[in-house]
Amino acid sequence: MAVIGSAAALTIGSPAFAQQEGLVNVDISNVNTEIAKNINVDVSQIPVTVQAPIGVAANVCNVGANVLGEQARSGTGSCTAETTSDALNQIVQRQIKGTGQQ
Repeated sequence: MAVIGSAAALTIGSPAFAQQEGLVNVDISNVNTEIAKNINVDVSQIPVTVQAPIGVAANVCNVGANVLGEQARSGTGSCTAETTSDALNQIVQRQIKGTGQQ
């Protein structure tokens, strides 16, 4: 019985995990000052939007990952950040280093 339950859990978990792989556009203008402080850069260097994995976007935008996953599949995945996280800070920092000031 435990084996069947484990197999069912893995089957159920797989589609949710697959949704985490897509990227969505995250508007970070509401949290740009906090991000700038966290990564020690001038706020003028923070872009208006970044592309983030669905899991990160769902967390900072307070939106269900399943909703963002559906949007991503249709090509319209986006949300507005209500907070920041270490993962989002790292994404912004990588973008700044890769593209210069924006």
